[in-house]
Amino acid sequence: MKEKLFQQIDNSPLIIFRILFGLLFACESFGAIATGWVRDNFVDVKFTFSHIYMDFLQVLVGPQMYVYFFLMGCVSIAVMLGYRYKWTMPLLTVLWAGAYFLQKTSYNNHYYMLLVICVYMCFLPANRYASLDVKHNRVEQELSMPTYISWIFIFQVGMLYIYGTVAKFYPDWLDGTFTKIMYQGANIPDVFKEIFIQDWFAITIAYLGIIFDGLVVFLLLNKRTRTLAVIASLVFHLFNSITLHIGIFPYFALSFAVFFYEPEQVRSWFFKKKPVLNESALLTVQPSAFSLKSSVKYFLVSFMFIQLVLPLRHYFIKGDVLWTDEGHRLSWRMMLRSRAGYTNYITENKKTGERKYYDIEDVLSSKQLARLSSPDMIWQMAQRIKNEYKAKGEDVAVYAESYVSINNRELSKFVDSTVDLGAVSWDYFGHCEWILEKPF
Repeated sequence: MKEKLFQQIDNSPLIIFRILFGLLFACESFGAIATGWVRDNFVDVKFTFSHIYMDFLQVLVGPQMYVYFFLMGCVSIAVMLGYRYKWTMPLLTVLWAGAYFLQKTSYNNHYYMLLVICVYMCFLPANRYASLDVKHNRVEQELSMPTYISWIFIFQVGMLYIYGTVAKFYPDWLDGTFTKIMYQGANIPDVFKEIFIQDWFAITIAYLGIIFDGLVVFLLLNKRTRTLAVIASLVFHLFNSITLHIGIFPYFALSFAVFFYEPEQVRSWFFKKKPVLNESALLTVQPSAFSLKSSVKYFLVSFMFIQLVLPLRHYFIKGDVLWTDEGHRLSWRMMLRSRAGYTNYITENKKTGERKYYDIEDVLSSKQLARLSSPDMIWQMAQRIKNEYKAKGEDVAVYAESYVSINNRELSKFVDSTVDLGAVSWDYFGHCEWILEKPF
């Protein structure tokens, strides 16, 4: 097994993936500016809901984020071209990590997937062919790589699809409730929407989603079914791209297909002038070829283990994740449910007992208000209110009146309004007792 993992193969899959990755990242960065995504999430706001313990990133909020994303787009192009990859790939990782951890009002699973792949790419020899680094003799050209590099990406995309499949086995997906809701809100012509919201269509899409997510990786691994799986992937992802407008993710997901094909096949498609590796190079480990340091190998194995177990955490947290939302993020629970609601805050002066509603609409954008139904954001807002009053020399308790609807159900009370949220701590891996029990 070890010999097979370290066996040398043509590195064309990694090289073309670097090019596609950099190109898609540039589209994501420049597109975020052009579509107004940067403006809505980072500029026209007084603050963002950063990931918990990442509040120090708030210094980035403002018009400077236009420059930030423009820089990220330029760095992405440098990665695509293999220009000073040793520095540009880590820089891209840091820049994207900053943008990712700075806000979660527009949380999307593919943002997390981009970050995960960035981490892997920092340590892999993706600039050893068809790069400016090779052209300018900054690194030595190499034609091969160890087999385990392809398996790193196969593992990661496998985790995405497998956990995505398991998450769909709940009543509102199995009976087509959520898929019907999803297409009701889709930006598509009415003539198609009338079809898409039919019960038979919603249920069909729901089960096709389970079948695709559950089988696609295994079909890609089998040579006899690989082309069929790629065709199914094209149809599936292009359909989602057209109907759901989910950015680069469909094309990003398709780019992983290069790691499932024989490396020589990938070479013949994309690098026709690249020398063919001889048989001995393919069957033996070359000591002179690129190899990772032991410390890096241990890091990557540990990182992969985290990717394996992190999506399981919500099974060990009290309550149904569909309602509590605890453990939902970073778990590949993709396009799975509709969550809506609202939250009002009441402050109580601890000395005088005076109670009054906090003007939440004065400090949050309409988009932020619409997302104030997740427990971490509800808690963060309470902490911000408490600190705001503390800065004025006033000690207050902060209570929340929060109501949440899952998949268009009737709004139900979500938070215990007798608990001072300004006085409780947050636990990433435990249950918040101030979240009320699921009403359905």
